[in-house]
Amino acid sequence: MKFTVSQAALAKALLVVTKGMATNSTLPILSGIYIRAHEGALEFQTTNLTISIRHKIAANVEEEGATVVSGKILTNIVKTLPDAAVTFEGFDRLVTITCDKSHFKLNTLDPSDFPEFPEFSFDRSIELPSELLGEMVDKVYKVTSKDTSRPILGGVLLTVEENVIRLVATDSYRLAVCDSTVSAVTDEPFRAIVPGATFHDVLSLPGMTETIFVGTTANQIVFSFGNTTYVSRKIEGNFPNYKQLLPASCATSVKIDVEQFSAALRRVSVIALANPSVRFDIDPDGKLMRLSASSPDQGESTEYLNVEVEGDPIAIALNYHYVFDCVNAAPQKSGLTLELQSAVQPGIFKAYDKINYLYLLMPVRM
Repeated sequence: MKFTVSQAALAKALLVVTKGMATNSTLPILSGIYIRAHEGALEFQTTNLTISIRHKIAANVEEEGATVVSGKILTNIVKTLPDAAVTFEGFDRLVTITCDKSHFKLNTLDPSDFPEFPEFSFDRSIELPSELLGEMVDKVYKVTSKDTSRPILGGVLLTVEENVIRLVATDSYRLAVCDSTVSAVTDEPFRAIVPGATFHDVLSLPGMTETIFVGTTANQIVFSFGNTTYVSRKIEGNFPNYKQLLPASCATSVKIDVEQFSAALRRVSVIALANPSVRFDIDPDGKLMRLSASSPDQGESTEYLNVEVEGDPIAIALNYHYVFDCVNAAPQKSGLTLELQSAVQPGIFKAYDKINYLYLLMPVRM
């Protein structure tokens, strides 16, 4: 095997496929990158047996072949190389890497031991605008649960129906929903539960094209764009019926300026170290929202905001860490609306823009 490729193209390819490498596996082959030189192109593959990534780039291939090298070592080497041609030459269980005045000789693994890339036949498939989908994923994926005992809550529900893309995530303490209207992309409804971290990783990969292909099989979800194919296990099960949590009306509605609210919340929460709870007192007559926090060891903090209020006076306490996640995801210009029922029922933040956003948060004890 012998080929030459530019350092920039190689570094970009490694940035894509290293997302699929196993980090703590007892099988060394899963920590490696499979490289195949064939017909003027290089094919890179990685897998941790849960996700598999394949990426192709053009190269000057003098002698075809395949090898598996340590992903960590190869990535560290390529990062340090100058922007020049990099030549690989493999023989037996060794590969030499030459770039300018640098020369490396690495031990390799048998490529025949590397797991085969998954084959798939799609039940459903769809092509979606990647930039829009990426923005939507950023708004919800942090709400997924890290509790492995309930894997369904670690997923993001993706649905496309009647030209509306909707993403939903929940960890049972909070719920995030965002949707956006797009031009016709499918005649049939599309539905899949995608692992939250996987969804975010895919849309963050370099080389993303204007649209991304999404396909599902019985137990896999496949993302494809440009020269990259990303395959992940699909989360099986029934996603919680989140719609039953959303009330048809509210007792109090508060319109909030996102920038002012975020700054005020940040100041008040400095006190809330041991107890991440901030109290919201809504005064419709004075058109005020009072934010307050207290700590037996640190003291108290209070902030007042002028707001537009409709409805009854009400008080509720919310976890400020979770509120910040909402504020950071909400569009800055359109503003937020906080809808409340009572001190013991969830608070619901809403924002309407190109991407409509809803964030439901369970209260904490005052």
